[in-house]
Amino acid sequence: MELTFFSLREYCQLLDKLGLLAAPLPDGLDLGRTVELVSYSSQEVLPGTLFICKGAHFKPEYLADAKRRGAFAYVSETVYPSVDLPCVQVGDMRRALAPLAVKYYNDPSQTLKVIGVTGTKGKSSTTYYLKYILDEFLAPRGKSCGVISSIDTWDGVERFESHLTTPEPLELQKHFANAAASGLEYVVMEASSQALKYHRTLGTRFAAAAFLNIGTDHISPIEHPDFDDYFHSKLKIFAQAELSCVNLDCDHAQEALEAAQSVPGTAVFTFSRHNPAANVYGHDVRKVGSDIIFQVDGARLGGTYRLTMPGLFNVDNALAAIAICQGLGIPQDAVREGLGRARVPGRMEVYSSENGDVTAIVDYAHNRMSFETLFRSVVQEYPGRRIVTVFGCPGKKAFDRRRDLGEVSGQYSDLVVLTEEDSGEEDTVSICKEIASHVACPCEIQPNRGEAIRQAVLSCHEPSVILITGKGAETRQKRGLEYIDTPSDVEYAQAFLREWDARH
Repeated sequence: MELTFFSLREYCQLLDKLGLLAAPLPDGLDLGRTVELVSYSSQEVLPGTLFICKGAHFKPEYLADAKRRGAFAYVSETVYPSVDLPCVQVGDMRRALAPLAVKYYNDPSQTLKVIGVTGTKGKSSTTYYLKYILDEFLAPRGKSCGVISSIDTWDGVERFESHLTTPEPLELQKHFANAAASGLEYVVMEASSQALKYHRTLGTRFAAAAFLNIGTDHISPIEHPDFDDYFHSKLKIFAQAELSCVNLDCDHAQEALEAAQSVPGTAVFTFSRHNPAANVYGHDVRKVGSDIIFQVDGARLGGTYRLTMPGLFNVDNALAAIAICQGLGIPQDAVREGLGRARVPGRMEVYSSENGDVTAIVDYAHNRMSFETLFRSVVQEYPGRRIVTVFGCPGKKAFDRRRDLGEVSGQYSDLVVLTEEDSGEEDTVSICKEIASHVACPCEIQPNRGEAIRQAVLSCHEPSVILITGKGAETRQKRGLEYIDTPSDVEYAQAFLREWDARH
């Protein structure tokens, strides 16, 4: 799909219509010139670029570099007199950026079925369940479903390991444009509270959206100041959705349901494991060997379903996927087959020693709700086993996790090993010491993540479960402002279990 390019006048008219212009347009602005690129990276600039000044680390030197490379105007909250380039001044860059991105990439979500998933836990798993289902549905036509998640991204053109749960607006709309140009019909994506709060998804049409649950996470001075801000940021997804699905079992379910129902013209479906009145009601959950079997009562998709991915809590995520598929008219055969085959990279990946005495579970659990759910499931599925937990917390974000994860891990574990987990601009040992102050069981600090996992595995002299959380299948650590290549937790677990086998 070839992009249609627009004049600067049309971009300015859009900003004016949205009430985002903060000052009259300056003299000398070439409104008739075609905008060949909208970008906030000076290294990408080419002649005809409308440059965007954004970010906490922005410097005027970037704008000067953009001018040298061919930018002919810039959009900014701040005018930079030192750079001789006309400024389109806006009052709120976060609100302005998404509409600019949507326009530049020709509003691609209008030609796709984009499905958004939000919640404190389960976003990745539900997103991948939907991808497996839709891949099954699309396979006879030789197509597959795009995915934008905290784990990885595939849009029909690009495939890579993700750094953000939900990309910034220019990247997000580019992925949609790639998907549309590649002939994809569906894209499933995670929608984070930060993305919804700061308007990254603004202008995106969601064919369906799911609200999974709400706990406490990302409460900090630089994210959400309080729970109310966090919760209501997530509720914003309903305003963009043609179909909304709500979990009746979650905290604040009634408020979430009312928010979904308040949007004119939006169909609302519900799912639950405890309320038979839900549109999709899951019950009779049981383990059969290593599989999870459950029954669903639903108008069109009722019947028996099987998950081959461990974790009893995944039934909730499967019900969310089934509810969306019921609303979108996806055939039951595709839903059943997709869920039976579904896997999530780095989520509940289980590895064992040769004699089965040591089991390592690699998982992305990273907040209080996901920790509590994971530990309860492990206690139920591995009764009587010693539990060792390896994790850390990220730098300069989600400060409440340090207390929450310390408390939960200390409640359930026999040993906690604290380590690096995207420390960024903070000191790893300082983060670990803060977590350790909340841990009520024996606790060790090992900043080297590989060595921390090795110590946890080799400490096992009785039947044990080792929970390695937070990083999953990721192959990078954020140190300072850079991402450094590292082995994944999966690779570490497999290597050190082989070492344990050799010693025993």
